[in-house]
Amino acid sequence: MKNQRNTTSNRPARMASTVQTMVAQILRERFGDDGLLGGVSLVGATARGGTQFVHLYYYSRNSDIAAVQRRLDEVTKTIRYELASRLNQKYVPDIKFEYDDTLDRAERLDKILKNL
Repeated sequence: MKNQRNTTSNRPARMASTVQTMVAQILRERFGDDGLLGGVSLVGATARGGTQFVHLYYYSRNSDIAAVQRRLDEVTKTIRYELASRLNQKYVPDIKFEYDDTLDRAERLDKILKNL
């Protein structure tokens, strides 16, 4: 009987992690002085559609999340271009930024628990 190989691949997870690290560097290097993007931290990434799409989850110290999201949407093309020069592969995944409100929810829950 032949050895059965594990057919699940962790390539999408590795790709998402690599893209997250590289995009964080790009944001720091190219947009660190930007008033809206200077306080953005990437807190997670997931690959979808294999490795065609990477969703990057961010947190921002800026209270105007809508403005931060608009600015991220504006610079996504520039970030992908820079990412293409750093990634050593034929295709560069599409990236999409999504706000991660986990810390906000945890803070609200903490306040509720303190008031009990």
